[in-house]
Amino acid sequence: LIAVFVAGAGFLALRRWIAGGVCRSKVRLDGKTVLITGANTGIGKETALDMAQVNLACRDMTRARIAADEIRQKSGNDNVVMKELDLASLQSVRDLARDIQVNEQRLDILINNAGIMMCSKWKTEDGFEMQFGVNHLGHFLLTNCLLDLLKKSAPSRIVIVSSLAHEKGRIHFDDISLNKNYCPIQSTGVTVYSLHPGHIRTELGRHWFPTLPFWKRILVIPIILLIKNPWQGAQTTIYCAVDESLANVSGLYYSDCAPKTPAPQALNDTTAKKLWDLSASMVGLA
Repeated sequence: LIAVFVAGAGFLALRRWIAGGVCRSKVRLDGKTVLITGANTGIGKETALDMAQVNLACRDMTRARIAADEIRQKSGNDNVVMKELDLASLQSVRDLARDIQVNEQRLDILINNAGIMMCSKWKTEDGFEMQFGVNHLGHFLLTNCLLDLLKKSAPSRIVIVSSLAHEKGRIHFDDISLNKNYCPIQSTGVTVYSLHPGHIRTELGRHWFPTLPFWKRILVIPIILLIKNPWQGAQTTIYCAVDESLANVSGLYYSDCAPKTPAPQALNDTTAKKLWDLSASMVGLA
């Protein structure tokens, strides 16, 4: 009996530790306009619950409507607008940016949240490798297209949901689309934050889990029970979007509602400029 109690207490303590930080800010966002990509599920939807006038930029409009109704019901916030966005299509990105520019007077917070992971060898509409196209190029173009509106709305924020996986990442510029191996906004009032939300029970692993052998799925289940739920996973995103202490801070990487040092390769200015210039060329901005 004692062993069961100790094991249970240890399990709960481990879950609490994994849950990480919580955003304690009580700042109100009345009158603020927010755009969140991938807001119909997971931490994107949880983040939207905490915002004021929020635009849900989603690929699947049926699921977007369901999410919007849930957000209105749970938050009591009727200022929830659905916008169609397919990050695998640069034309769709441009269409959304034009929609926002025409229909919104301001944009206070842009949260680049949507992502895809470990999918099959798919291509975007424009011929780019799917993960690179959706996770990076689509958001790169969207951010640049909305930058003037963000500057006009300053003080404003750009929040980029990244990943701890960057620590093991390398950029292969000679194979940027994986065919072989499957700050210019200073003094504008726009601040930028990148973050690792933690390991979370969301749909992000939907392409990965079915590929596991049965015995590995059994082993993974206890781990899934331990990792963060979407509410816990959204805390660092919300923190970067609203916390008053970050008003004069920009360009840092966060995890568990606190600044963290990113991997050395993420601090290489030469690589960053090379990726920026290549991305601008790929999406037609150069």
